[in-house]
Amino acid sequence: MPTILETAQAAGAFGTLLAAVDAAGLRKALEGPGPFTVFAPIDAAFAALPPGTVQTLVDNPPQLARILKYHVISGAHHQAQLVKQQEWPSLEGAPIPVRCSDPFEIKNATVLMADLVCSNGVIHGIDRVILPG
Repeated sequence: MPTILETAQAAGAFGTLLAAVDAAGLRKALEGPGPFTVFAPIDAAFAALPPGTVQTLVDNPPQLARILKYHVISGAHHQAQLVKQQEWPSLEGAPIPVRCSDPFEIKNATVLMADLVCSNGVIHGIDRVILPG
C-alpha cells in the first residue's frame, strides 16, 4: 500500500501541497511510519490564496512548516471517527475543529475526498488551506 506522499502524488490533485512539504522540509516525517491523518488542500485551494502568498511561505520554511503541521493530526482517522469529536489537536499544537459530517467540514474547509487510506495514515482532500487561530 502506498504512503501518504505516494497516494497524494498518484491522486494528481496535490502538486502544490507536495512542493510545499518539500520546501518546508517535512518529506521525511510524512514518509515515516506515522500514522498520520492529513487534511490535504487540493491545488485549487493554494491557487485561491492571495497572489504571492505561496511564494512568501516557500521563502519562509518555518512559517510554511507551521501551517502544514496544522493540517496534520496523529493517528489514522477516518471520517466516521473524526465527526465524533468537535476538535482534534494538530501537530502544530492548535486544535482543528470538525464542523459537521454532511458535508464533512474541517474548520472552514469542505472535504472533497475523504478516507484515502495509505500505509502510514489517511488523507482527506480539502478545498481550502486552513490556518491556526
